[in-house]
Amino acid sequence: MIGPALFVVVLDQISKLLVIRHLRVHESVPVIDGFFNLVHVRNRGMAFGFLNRSHADLAFWFLVGASCIAICLLLFWFFKLKGGDTRMTLGLSLILGGAIGNLIDRLRFREVVDFLDVFWSPYHWPAFNVADAAITIGTFLIAITLFFKRSPEPKQREH
Repeated sequence: MIGPALFVVVLDQISKLLVIRHLRVHESVPVIDGFFNLVHVRNRGMAFGFLNRSHADLAFWFLVGASCIAICLLLFWFFKLKGGDTRMTLGLSLILGGAIGNLIDRLRFREVVDFLDVFWSPYHWPAFNVADAAITIGTFLIAITLFFKRSPEPKQREH
């Protein structure tokens, strides 16, 4: 089930290309007034702007290295799974696609393009992208799968 990962990478990169071509950096276009905008922002760090420094080469290489290690671990886990757990494999595939999508940005631009801006009144969620959404959904699917995983039935002893 590697297809979802490929779909996420393609959708992520196409959506970012459209944002780069049609919005200037820091430009905002209202989509749903008072709730959702399309924006063009750049993030050199990771989630919520952590490690977001303008000239931090160490942070850049740390994030590239961490992404590569995460991708390798996801691939290992993905191919280690038995084919029966659809939620788990879908979750891993979504996370893998998101990690690859953001890694492509880091290698191309030394930063990640974010463009989905959700807010309500004074509450503002940090801008994110398709890759981030896929990682979040994939993590949620894995958490549900692990939380509701049935433990194996105890073996009955024969007398």
